[in-house]
Amino acid sequence: MRGLPIKVKEHLEKAIDSALLAVEIYNKPAVKFKSGGYITLMVIAWTSLFHAIFFNRKTKPFYRLENRRFKRVAGELCYWELATCADKYFRDDSQNPILLNLKLFIPLRNKIEHRSMPELDPTLFAECQSLLLNFDELIEKEFGESYCIRESLSFSLQLFPNRHNLNAAIKSNPKDKKIIDFINAYRSSISPEIQASSKYAFKAYLIQVANHNSKDALPIQFIHFDKLNNPEKEELQKFVTMIKYKSIPTAHSNLYKPTEIVKRVQEGLGNKKVDVLNPFNGKVQKQRDKFTMGTHTICWKKYEVRPENDSTSPELTKSQYCIYDKLNKNYGYTLDWVHFLVEKLSDENEYDSLYK
Repeated sequence: MRGLPIKVKEHLEKAIDSALLAVEIYNKPAVKFKSGGYITLMVIAWTSLFHAIFFNRKTKPFYRLENRRFKRVAGELCYWELATCADKYFRDDSQNPILLNLKLFIPLRNKIEHRSMPELDPTLFAECQSLLLNFDELIEKEFGESYCIRESLSFSLQLFPNRHNLNAAIKSNPKDKKIIDFINAYRSSISPEIQASSKYAFKAYLIQVANHNSKDALPIQFIHFDKLNNPEKEELQKFVTMIKYKSIPTAHSNLYKPTEIVKRVQEGLGNKKVDVLNPFNGKVQKQRDKFTMGTHTICWKKYEVRPENDSTSPELTKSQYCIYDKLNKNYGYTLDWVHFLVEKLSDENEYDSLYK
């Protein structure tokens, strides 16, 4: 890493080491906490890589206070977390599949950090693979091919995953089911175009073929779908159609009731509390959740995502955030609405404006 500034070198080395350790843990047969360990270390790897990139661009990746000084805790500078780094790096491209791949793992890391869920491994394999490939491609883009880790990696030996074990584990543990529900809900919240991108999820079929008579032939090769010609793509799609799992859609399966939206937004805001003042003396009377059902009502009115309750045209909603269910005569809300509210109300001025 000659020629790189010391700060850049330190963070790039940490990023590469963390990624290699993540792969090592994932590929060890005896390790049951594969996805958990892998995701935790890859979050560290990505965070360190972004810090290296920002330092290389002469940008200090530290949080600032209102007086523009850098924020410190116990005397140490507060570095940008991965979510902040990712948003700043992809600031002009919020629908970038690499960014959306990262945004799956940031909250997921916190959910599984203290849990052992080996049944997640086959469920998350496609996104985990893209998380690694994207990491290596970003290193090449920002620092050159000589820093890539692909030459240090090899394919792990594979056994067929047992999907029956996954379903049995989910049914036996309600807490695990919540994590699976979160993953499925996140996937449902992104567009089909993003889901089809190998930058978001790298999906592959390992097909046994006849042994090649050349001893120099590679036993396994990556063939990128995007680089195939049209006849080759058509043949592959025919094969995929024969073996892929059938999914039965459920109407409004990706919509949530207001109570669930309130819970998710409150969690997204860090479960913060706000003071409730006594109207007579102005003193703090009690504390309540920052985001409540009342706050939600104010929000859908302020941002005009749906009509009032007595509207003669209840179906006139902003469908990205809210959809009217004519059969049950109520409204369902999307995960985009949760993401919108968390982003908006993280700004204290925007939150205060709700009650002015």
